[in-house]
Amino acid sequence: MTRDCDVIVIGSGPAGVSAAFPLTESGLQVLMIDRGKLPDVEPPESDFLSARRHDTGQWKWMVGRDFQAMKMRDAVSPKLRVPSLAYSFDGFGSGNKIKGENFITVGSLATGGLSNAWGCGVARFSSAELAEFPCSVSDMEHSYEVVSRRIGISGNTYDDLSEYFGLDGYAQSPIPMDLLHTQLAQRYSNKRIKLHSQGFRLGRSRVAALSEDISTRKACNLSGNCLWGCRRRSLYSAADDLPRLRQYENFSELPGFLVDGVTRGSRVWRVEGQDIYGVRRSIGAKVLILAAGTLATTRLVLRALKYEHAVPVLSSPTAAFLLWLPSLFATQRLPGFGLGQLSFVLALSTATAFGSTFSTTGIPVSEFARHLPWRRRYGIDILRGLLGACVVGNLFLPGHLTAGEARLNKDGALVVSGTFREAVVPLMKEAAQKLRQSYRRLGALLLPGSFTVGLPGGDVHYAGTVPMRTQPRIGESSPLGEIAGLEGVHVVDGACLPILSEKPHTLTIMANADRIGRKVAELQGRGVC
Repeated sequence: MTRDCDVIVIGSGPAGVSAAFPLTESGLQVLMIDRGKLPDVEPPESDFLSARRHDTGQWKWMVGRDFQAMKMRDAVSPKLRVPSLAYSFDGFGSGNKIKGENFITVGSLATGGLSNAWGCGVARFSSAELAEFPCSVSDMEHSYEVVSRRIGISGNTYDDLSEYFGLDGYAQSPIPMDLLHTQLAQRYSNKRIKLHSQGFRLGRSRVAALSEDISTRKACNLSGNCLWGCRRRSLYSAADDLPRLRQYENFSELPGFLVDGVTRGSRVWRVEGQDIYGVRRSIGAKVLILAAGTLATTRLVLRALKYEHAVPVLSSPTAAFLLWLPSLFATQRLPGFGLGQLSFVLALSTATAFGSTFSTTGIPVSEFARHLPWRRRYGIDILRGLLGACVVGNLFLPGHLTAGEARLNKDGALVVSGTFREAVVPLMKEAAQKLRQSYRRLGALLLPGSFTVGLPGGDVHYAGTVPMRTQPRIGESSPLGEIAGLEGVHVVDGACLPILSEKPHTLTIMANADRIGRKVAELQGRGVC
């Protein structure tokens, strides 16, 4: 047994820390519980290209002792195959009893959660999108600002996506672009009116990466190590927020604890689980904040409710592609920022698509070769000459286009399954054609066979399993994320989002968690400024 507290936060990821700040600042006794896995592979010490030339131990972070680079071949994102990020995903499915059936299920037991391995893309939901939330838009806007200033966002510039992202009022200046993206941006400025008429808009990516120092985190130095691990902590991880939370005497942590259930005690909620030694423990609190990640949180909720029906899972259909700029053929690859540099919004017949383009520096050649219509041996030879003049892109569609569901099986495991809705195939074909036409106007060719649609769940943008409603039914949550039938249990991660747009959704999860944390503090009689 462990001493009871006012609030238990389950999970140390972006949602968990965002709820913990206002709750802790209000003076409540807050305990954060997390499995707390830590990295076991050091990222490169020098910039990526120098490390590839001179680091004799690069196999450790390029391939991995257990050949991590050869796993998760079905996933579009290469980060699921990076050895230095493996700890972020390791043991999630077995530890939380989560299984996928024709659906990729990804989560994290690491300190900081999936923010150790995300693409750092950020956006604010529009007023129309927030109208789907059963809460005050002004409350969300306040929380967007609080969270954005805390984590550090770059990309502040007036362009055709300023309104779409909605973050320039509290963002740092953009991180410098490489030569290829600079050329794309320049050509777009000359052809933007024509491209607008075709439904294509381009602008700087807004990312949770620093162009200016914040506390002990340093500005990006363009090393190209974004995929492999940033020693400067320029890329935001929720783990970076924990030192600040630890400064509060009323905040405490219990790492190494894996939660497998929550039950109602006589006066408090009990969190049940086991520590790293396999010892069972039970901890009580008046209020529980579930921030274990959408899938893990969903399992805890369904078990507590003894809910036997399937719940919906929102997930964004995604694709990846490769663009070649012939005018820059034979350009030498140089160190640079490895995440989104330019982003686009594409109007399709029945949906809107969003995506970003990235430098190929810092991404293994093999990641591209496996998608091209040539034998890999020849593909690698061809790509070695092309990649210096290439950028890689991704694309996301709204989450309602995946027909996903999750339910508990007889063993208490959460089984997640799903397929894309019929509209996805024609929408992806339309998107590929429009991207090909639009980028051709910018002097970039979409390489044949490179446009690759991912499998359901491969986006790792899960949401909507226990959506917030004004009048929630069993299996839904209130405007404060409180589960109908589980008074005092609040969901603050993606599980409670009522919609999943094509935009990056992590910042919205964090803002909503901050909002809920403030409201819960008020209900407990401890207001937060």
